[in-house]
Amino acid sequence: MSGGDWTDAENDAVVAVYFAMLSDELSGRSYNKAAQNRTLQEQIGRSRGSIEFKLSNVSAAFIGLGLPVIKGYRPRFNFQMSLAEAASRWLARNPEWEIALHNKSPRQIAEPAALFVGIAPTQRNTPPPEEVEQMHRVARRFDVAGRDERNRALGYAGEERVFHHERLILRQNGRDDLARRVRWVSKEDGDGVGYDIASFTTQGRERLIEVKTTNGWERTPFHISRNELEVATERRDDWYLFRLFEFARAPKAFELRPPLEAHVSLTATNFQARFQ
Repeated sequence: MSGGDWTDAENDAVVAVYFAMLSDELSGRSYNKAAQNRTLQEQIGRSRGSIEFKLSNVSAAFIGLGLPVIKGYRPRFNFQMSLAEAASRWLARNPEWEIALHNKSPRQIAEPAALFVGIAPTQRNTPPPEEVEQMHRVARRFDVAGRDERNRALGYAGEERVFHHERLILRQNGRDDLARRVRWVSKEDGDGVGYDIASFTTQGRERLIEVKTTNGWERTPFHISRNELEVATERRDDWYLFRLFEFARAPKAFELRPPLEAHVSLTATNFQARFQ
C-alpha cells in the first residue's frame, strides 16, 4: 500500500467514487460503500482505512463547495485544497450533474408541504473558527456563491418551493384570499425588481421575498445585487431574504431582515468599468 501525499490522480479517483455514491443516495438507489472502497484499494493502492478517512475529507470539501454530502461520511476538515480542486475538476467535466438535481420532471408533488423556517446562523451557533475559515477559503477560491447564482435550475426550483410555501402558510391561517394573490414576480415579470415572490403576512402586510438557494450548508455564501440591496433599504419593513440550504435533500430555511449588515459581511466582488 502506498503512503505519503495523495496525488491528483488519486484524489480524482476518490472524488469520482464519492460523486457516484452521492448520486445514488440522492436518487434513492442502494449502493455498497465497502465494495466501492475495495475498488479504490485496487485502483490506487491505498489502505481501506486511509480511503475511508479521505472520503470523510471529501465530505468536508463538499461542504466548502456548497454541495450535498453523503450521510455516512462525517466531515473531517483537515483536508488539502487539492481535494477541493479535484471536486471542481469533476464538476467542470460533468456540468449536467448539478442541473439534473433540480430538473426533475414530471413533478411528483403538485404543491409540497410547508418549509420549516429555523433560526439564522449566529455567533452563538457557529462551528469552530478553523473549520469556518477553511470553508470560507474553499468558497472564495471556487466562487461557490457565483456557481449557485448561475445555476438557473437551482434558482428556479428554490423560488418555486418558496412560492408554494407562502400560499400554503396563508391558507393554513385562513387567508385563502391572500394566498390567491401571491405572485411569483421573477417568473411573471422577470428579474430586476429586487425580490422574487410578492406575498403577505397573515395580517395582510406585504412580504417582498428575495430567495437565495444552495445545496450547501447554512453558512454557504451567496450573491446579492446592488438593486436587491437598494430595495431592501427602501422597503425594509416589507423585504425578506429567504435562504434555502441543503436543497437537494430536505430543504431547510431561515429568513434575514434588513439591514443585512447586521447578519452578514457584505464584500464587493466586482466593479463596473466606465469609459471616461
